[in-house]
Amino acid sequence: MRPKIIVHGGAGDIVDEHLNAHLSGCKEAIEIGWAILDQGGTSLTAIEHSIRILEDNPVFDAGRGSYLNQDGFVEMDAMVMKGDGLNIGAVAGVSQIRNPISLAIQILHDSKHNMLSGQGALKFAQTLNLEECEPNWFITEYTHNIWKKEINKSRKYGTVGCVALDNYGNIAAGTSTGGTKHKETGRIGDTPLVGCGTYADNTTAGVSATGDGEAIMKVVLSKLACDLTLTETSVEHATNKSIQILNSRTRSQAGLIMIDNKGNLGCAFNTPRMSRAWIDNQGKIKAFIEP
Repeated sequence: MRPKIIVHGGAGDIVDEHLNAHLSGCKEAIEIGWAILDQGGTSLTAIEHSIRILEDNPVFDAGRGSYLNQDGFVEMDAMVMKGDGLNIGAVAGVSQIRNPISLAIQILHDSKHNMLSGQGALKFAQTLNLEECEPNWFITEYTHNIWKKEINKSRKYGTVGCVALDNYGNIAAGTSTGGTKHKETGRIGDTPLVGCGTYADNTTAGVSATGDGEAIMKVVLSKLACDLTLTETSVEHATNKSIQILNSRTRSQAGLIMIDNKGNLGCAFNTPRMSRAWIDNQGKIKAFIEP
């Protein structure tokens, strides 16, 4: 089976001055993930390295560049899921860990639990010697100004994510986020919750979502989109219908990317913009932000 990969860098009112950085960041993430898949690597390895690139890029709301909570520090969530055995690794409300997506993968591999949070997640990461950074490393001038001045009230959902299908027919999906602007300390969104921000099942598809997390949780958006591949005639119809259901039931905004078990790619969103990139059937990188 020919591998496939798609990434997103978040949805919403992405400001004009960040457009080029969003596109170049998504392209870089795709290049890394595709190189792994093209050399026979697994879908889980590909999504980890793609998302790490996005977490390290300060233009995205994940890892470095995460929004600050009301108390002025970063709390991050992440999740990965494998489609072959439905195995999950998730982390919620973690700080200091440079790449939460790698911590989520270690939870999938090495923990008897599906999710760890807060200080427990940090302690688990430290036993594995995952890279830590000082709290100020995660803060950029842009995110600090948003917190300090409470400026820029536009809806920008900066969650990042990736879905991949490898040569072995296995789907993996992952999502990482710093959460919403001015979130209450301790808030956990959709990202680490199975079926909400992420879902992967080899019998249907893999999905990573971004948007209004509280609304995404209400309709279990990623699982909904995967299930719709069983009844809709195409991935495009499944992704669009899932966003239509979210909007009709919650009057909210979101976006998602998908790869089904046949290798078909899809993306849908009802926000003004959503940054995303993928490899087309000719092996070329495609990247867009506008509808």
